[in-house]
Amino acid sequence: MPTKTLQIPTADGQADAFAAFPDGGGQHPGVLLYMDVFGVRPVLEEMARELAGHGYYVLVPNVFYRNGPAPVVELPGHIGAESRPTLFGRLAPVMEAHTVERALRDADAYLRFLTDRPEVGAGPVAAIGYCMGAALAMRTAAAHPDRVAAVAGFHPAALVTDAPDSPHRLAPQLTAQLHLGLAENDMSPEAVSELDQALDAAGVGHTCEIYPGTVHGFTMADTSAFSPDALQRHWDRLLPLLDRTLAKS
Repeated sequence: MPTKTLQIPTADGQADAFAAFPDGGGQHPGVLLYMDVFGVRPVLEEMARELAGHGYYVLVPNVFYRNGPAPVVELPGHIGAESRPTLFGRLAPVMEAHTVERALRDADAYLRFLTDRPEVGAGPVAAIGYCMGAALAMRTAAAHPDRVAAVAGFHPAALVTDAPDSPHRLAPQLTAQLHLGLAENDMSPEAVSELDQALDAAGVGHTCEIYPGTVHGFTMADTSAFSPDALQRHWDRLLPLLDRTLAKS
C-alpha cells in the first residue's frame, strides 16, 4: 500500500501527517482520520493502511503539530495502565491548548489539503476519529456540511458537555451520516440519551452503539484497552458507512 509522510500548510504553521492510499493510480474518496490523544504512531498508520486497502485515500494529521512532530511525547511500545497517568499528565496541557478555534482553523486546512490531492476524487469525504478525535470529526463535519458526508467516532471523549459549543449542540449543522461506537465507560446513560435526542431532533441519520465488554481505547492495539473483537466490530460498522456515503470511482 503506498504511503507518504506529508506537511500540511495551516494558518499556524505546518502539520506533519501520514497518508495511505490504494495502489494502482486513479482517484479515491478521501478520509480524514483524527488521532487519539497519544497521537500519530504505527498503530494509527496501520489502521490507515487497512482503510486504504478498501479503496480510500486516508490522511492522518498530527493534531498537536504546534508542539512538534509526532509523537509529541515519548511513548512506550505498549501503553499500559501503569504508564497512562504520566502520559496524560504530559499531554493534558497540549490538549488544553488545542482550542475549538484552533481545531476549526486546522480542519479548514486539512480538508483543503485532502481534497486537493491528485489521488482524491471530487466527491464528499469522511471525517473519523478516535478518543478526542471523535469530537474533532464532528466539529469538522458541522463546519463543512457540504463536504463531509460521513462521520464516525470510536471510544469518543467530550461529545456532551455544558459548553455552549459542545459537539452535541452542533447536530443541527450536520448533514453527514454518523456512527458512534462507545466503550462501556465512555458516557453516562444520561449523556448518551442527550446526544441521541439532539441528533434525532436535528434529523441526523445516526447509530450510537455501546460495544459490549470494552473500555476506553478499545481499537488501539498498542494499549492495554485493546479488544480484538471490538476492533473488528468497529470495521464492521465503519466500512459499510463509508461505502454508503462515499462514491468510489
